[in-house]
Amino acid sequence: MAEYIPTEIDWVREQIELYESSGGKEGTTLKDTGLPCIIITHIGRKTGAIRKTALMRVKVGKGYVLVGSNGGSLKDPVWVSNFRAKPDVEIRDATAVSNMRIREVHDDAERKLLWQASAEAFPPYDEYQAKTPRAIPIFIAEPV
Repeated sequence: MAEYIPTEIDWVREQIELYESSGGKEGTTLKDTGLPCIIITHIGRKTGAIRKTALMRVKVGKGYVLVGSNGGSLKDPVWVSNFRAKPDVEIRDATAVSNMRIREVHDDAERKLLWQASAEAFPPYDEYQAKTPRAIPIFIAEPV
């Protein structure tokens, strides 16, 4: 089994630890937003290690929209390259855990629909896109 390497970002690491140690009964809202989040367990592209990421919970049908906003930074979050290279993940949504496969969304119509759903769930996404010249990556995680 691969080694787990926790994130170096303290609040994210603490959130993931609380979320998982409680079996998904605590830590299910992201930082100070009060909005629901999910935990994605994935494999690092370079390290091959297990990585965990907390992201906004944007549910669409049976899948989840994953937005690589990085707060409107000029760079994609590191997990974007992991998802592109290793699309098989596990998603914890409160107490439910599911194996899923991620695909990046390039189709303009689908991107628009998923972006709208994401911005409704977390309005700052529109601000983040306005702050950066890069097209923020959008992924959909779907049941295997």
